[in-house]
Amino acid sequence: MTDLRAAARDAWLYTLPLIEIAAVRTRGQSVGSAMNVFAAMRNLADHRQRTVTTPNNDTLYATAQLDLSNGPVTLTLPPSGDRYVSLQLMDAYSNSFAVLGTRTTGPEGGVFTLVGPEEAAQGRNVIRAPTAHVWALARILVDGPHDLDAARIVQGGFSAQGPEVPPATTFARRGDSWADYFASADALMAVNRPPVTDLALLRRIAVLGIGEGHFDAAGFSPAEAAEIEAGVEDARKAVRGGGGLSGNTFIDGWAYPAARLGDFGQDYGFRAVVALGGLAALPLVEATYLRATPFAGAGGVFDGTKAWRLHLPADRQIPVDSFWSLSLYEVTPERQFFFTDNPLNRYAIGDRTPGLTWNDDGSLDLWISHERPDPTREANWLPAPAGPFALFMRGYLPRPELLDGRYRLPAVVEV
Repeated sequence: MTDLRAAARDAWLYTLPLIEIAAVRTRGQSVGSAMNVFAAMRNLADHRQRTVTTPNNDTLYATAQLDLSNGPVTLTLPPSGDRYVSLQLMDAYSNSFAVLGTRTTGPEGGVFTLVGPEEAAQGRNVIRAPTAHVWALARILVDGPHDLDAARIVQGGFSAQGPEVPPATTFARRGDSWADYFASADALMAVNRPPVTDLALLRRIAVLGIGEGHFDAAGFSPAEAAEIEAGVEDARKAVRGGGGLSGNTFIDGWAYPAARLGDFGQDYGFRAVVALGGLAALPLVEATYLRATPFAGAGGVFDGTKAWRLHLPADRQIPVDSFWSLSLYEVTPERQFFFTDNPLNRYAIGDRTPGLTWNDDGSLDLWISHERPDPTREANWLPAPAGPFALFMRGYLPRPELLDGRYRLPAVVEV
């Protein structure tokens, strides 16, 4: 692999989170979401939600795209009582640099000042963002249909106040030409300066001339352009086979997430894979994401023409301090994951599912299939499409034994 081809591959992977978050920002603005203002998703995500891959069906979202270029933004978190809430703050490269809420700041809520990387700041509740652009994403637990109105009240208490900033700029998408892609990546990097700890990577990709806002695609010869294009294609293949949130290493039928999930450090390849297959994943101490596979070599993709079961013995219940939820997604050709339409309008099943039935010995069986099961099993049925699908388990506020590997989930098996 030539230096230019390798540089193009590394640069595409490095900047993919910038491009993906910019796309979210643009989509939000297209439906009326202003910068530095929270917009609320008033209903739980369903099969029509296609903005962000791997959504959950357990919490309401409130989201704000923040621009700190013109000064600080004040964030208000409402009191939440016993309800799980979190406000995830991500930099422009998709790293979670702070999570406010139940686990960290408590149920009382509060007011916090978010400042940019070069802003002078004083005060107790000040948070410094690594980049000028920040994505603030709140999750508010809904404990069943009866709880939706109460959850919406908490959701409405999230707010942001800051200086007026220009509307978000539209940038290239990941499928665009290398010239347009790198021009957009260059502009985004100029506004959101990379950390000094990325200097080694930045020196490797310097041959492309990105990072300062002066990228010039016309400066490359046809032969050089071909090398760059080949490097970009190498990068695209790498993210498609990367495994997403939980990787491709399965233990007893489950892939467990890497420790750097949500705060990636210098693992740029993993960061790019998550940007494609699990953008805005929380750090593990907040939520642990596990992905099931039907058998070795299946890559985490199940066959919807078959029936499956997850059996949780009474002495192997999932160790969490908040809740757990098993979500089912259809798999797109780009290896993204979205909910699938089904007759129950059920997209996840978990310890709070209304009507869930437990066995006499305290164990639990969950049934996953496209065909409707026997009526005695329907309360515990998670409907699947007739085609390929993926299963993700989320454990919110996981206990140490789930984080350190002492607890392992039983495999999902064919009935």
